Amino acid sequence: MITNKEKTTQALEDDLQEPQLNILLTTDEDDQRPVYISGNFNNWHTQDTQFEMEKIGNGLYHYKFPADFIYPDELLYKFTKGDWSEVEIDRFGNRTENRSCQQHQGIRKEHVEKWRKNWLPFKPNFLPQVKLISEEFEIPQLNKTRRVWALLPHDYDSSQERYPVMYLQDAQNLFNENAKYGNWEIDKKLAVMSEYKIGKIIIIAVEHAEQDRIKEYNVGKTVLGVGQGKKYIRFITDTLKPFVDKTFRTLPDREHTGIGGSSMGGLVSIFSGLMYPEVYGKLMIFSPSLWVIPKMDFTNLDYDEPSDTKIYLYAGGDESATMIDHVKKFKKKMIENEFVSSKMKIKLSINMQGKHNEIYWSDEFPKAIEWLFFNTKDN
Repeated sequence: MITNKEKTTQALEDDLQEPQLNILLTTDEDDQRPVYISGNFNNWHTQDTQFEMEKIGNGLYHYKFPADFIYPDELLYKFTKGDWSEVEIDRFGNRTENRSCQQHQGIRKEHVEKWRKNWLPFKPNFLPQVKLISEEFEIPQLNKTRRVWALLPHDYDSSQERYPVMYLQDAQNLFNENAKYGNWEIDKKLAVMSEYKIGKIIIIAVEHAEQDRIKEYNVGKTVLGVGQGKKYIRFITDTLKPFVDKTFRTLPDREHTGIGGSSMGGLVSIFSGLMYPEVYGKLMIFSPSLWVIPKMDFTNLDYDEPSDTKIYLYAGGDESATMIDHVKKFKKKMIENEFVSSKMKIKLSINMQGKHNEIYWSDEFPKAIEWLFFNTKDN
């Protein structure tokens, strides 16, 4: 018995007479997420809109390579639903090998049995090494101590590589299975990224100050009062970073150094980048508490020295009535500055179903890391 999918596929084949290469993809699992082709022709970028497939039926997709497309000697590729957390896998849940093609024209039929979901399954042997740097790392700027962790690539001990570094706030919620509100599961995300050879990175995770969290992440005088954010930022920059660069095999320059966080952790990370643009070239800002400083002004921002700063800015549509407006205004103000507009790339990611919690920040984390550190394309 011929199915409707087979009839649609046959009809499309009959219509495709162009000399370009056409890919017809059928899938056993159908949903509304777009399908992208990622390969050696676009640096394995997983959300490249130039290589988004057209959905032409239930579980049926089509892509026609442009007439001016320059084919590599061997076309290597995979299908994803937007990032490596949603890449094709076999029916047993295993990683599939790269697809290979040397055609430059005609029709190529492909089939995907299953899609990875929520970064599962991940392979334990690719999990990063989680090292507690100190139970009581001294913060001289605040006369306090704090627990700090380093998440190192799984093969750090057997390698001589140097790695980029991302400093993240709120360590309690990043990889702790017993976290009260859930966690980002960055260890599992890093495992999948390592398995798929997206890139390796060192994550430095700094605990927040519990009841003093808001005070430490609040920079200057805001609607929350006078904060200690500038002292905290100086701790990360002047005390912690030199220690990390001395202790681990890092790439210490600004091009390979990032800082990030969510909510108030996102806000203090914004100011870290503004205070020390010569140190931080990558900012990962999730759901920032911009309401704390409603009149943030960038018109006098002097960004003359550094260049090529990248900001990954995320917001969820179901976080609050004003979250998306705040992040859009923030982006607009940044690019209106004559220094910033030519020296910054800002990627705004919005999930209209996103809530203000770890589940959605977890999903966004690998996308942000990939774009900030391992994607040379601008889209």
